[in-house]
Amino acid sequence: MFSAAPGRLMPRPYRSLFADRTFRRLIPVFALSDLGDGMTVVAVAWLALALGPDGGQGALVGVAVAAYVLPGALGALVLGRWMRRLPAQRLLVTDSALRAVLLGAVPVAHVAGVLTPAVYVGLLGASSLLHAWGKAGKHALFAPLLSGDQRVTANSVLSTSLWSATIAGPALAGLLVGVVSPAWIIGLDAATFAVLALQAGRITLPWSPASGAVAGGKRQGLSVLRRQPELLGLLVVTWVFNLAFGPVEVALPLFVSDNLDAGAGLLGTYWAAFGIGAVIGALALGAARQLPLWQAMLGIIAGHGVGMLPFAITHTALPSVIGFAFSGLVYGPYSALSFTLIQDRAPADSLTTVLAARNAVLLTASPLGAALGGFLLDRTSAPAILVGCGALMILIVPTSTVALKLYRDHRRRHQPSHAPVKRARRTT
Repeated sequence: MFSAAPGRLMPRPYRSLFADRTFRRLIPVFALSDLGDGMTVVAVAWLALALGPDGGQGALVGVAVAAYVLPGALGALVLGRWMRRLPAQRLLVTDSALRAVLLGAVPVAHVAGVLTPAVYVGLLGASSLLHAWGKAGKHALFAPLLSGDQRVTANSVLSTSLWSATIAGPALAGLLVGVVSPAWIIGLDAATFAVLALQAGRITLPWSPASGAVAGGKRQGLSVLRRQPELLGLLVVTWVFNLAFGPVEVALPLFVSDNLDAGAGLLGTYWAAFGIGAVIGALALGAARQLPLWQAMLGIIAGHGVGMLPFAITHTALPSVIGFAFSGLVYGPYSALSFTLIQDRAPADSLTTVLAARNAVLLTASPLGAALGGFLLDRTSAPAILVGCGALMILIVPTSTVALKLYRDHRRRHQPSHAPVKRARRTT
């Protein structure tokens, strides 16, 4: 239980949220798992650099980063017939257990001397097969138990945990890489998923349409998204945004090692700076909750792109570190706003399938961008790719603005004259 003093220091929305016993028990293991994933941001790429052949390291980094997330989209689409019948809690436990076993096999294969690039990519890919469902279970777990205002706060806490791990995880991995193989860091991530699976499996949740099993006859996630133009438009914009960010995960390690002639410690510093900015942005979500959806989302994307432009300066790390921190600052509220909107608009009995469908679609974006980045790295420079990603993000804004205006004009022209014009809802 929390003491009275800390409770009084917390803002009221957070006090009521942490009064929920289930949330209070699960958030520490969520944070631990986020920390493990934060370490793999450095470890997955750095181990690929160590395993890759001369002249093809960039390509292997791109393939490894893609393999760590891309099969989750396949799992969401191919396994939906069976997985959407499971309750949110079981989805979370099953995904966590699978990742614990397969990621734990990476250091075992390393010790056995059989960790070839093919084995490495295969283990990463298999570990991510159910991750879209696991993430859906995580965000659907609390939705039916919390009020609308608490959902915003809960998503803000989950986002803050994720970005805090982005600060601590890469920095910790950067220190550990100088002492142990990156394979052991991936093994630590596996251990955090084992703890999450055990703790999530022990809790008892009251039944609800979203936390209980989703029957086979319920609407599939993509069908719900197609009936919600606002959600579908947000999904498309977010997909392009993630595609533009994908090459960053591949180009940044090469920028650090080749252009700045530095090691994993500086790579961890970049991700820590991004995470610090994102934590501040996520905690400031309360001030952004009254902003109109599209203005807020497009402003975030444009700001993120502006923060990438200082990577054009290659003689020192300071300008690009500051720019990357600014990118994190503006990006911080993005995920929480998106998840809250889906939780509010999607039918309760289809929430896990909608979230899984969203995750499946988005999971294809960043890995495709990473694979493209790996391909381009063997043909151009890392600074050119990083600055190009920022320019593409900025270009998303006017393109989306024009598309949104055309869509609204189309709706007005085809709306019956006797029908009242509906105002666009805001996220609250």
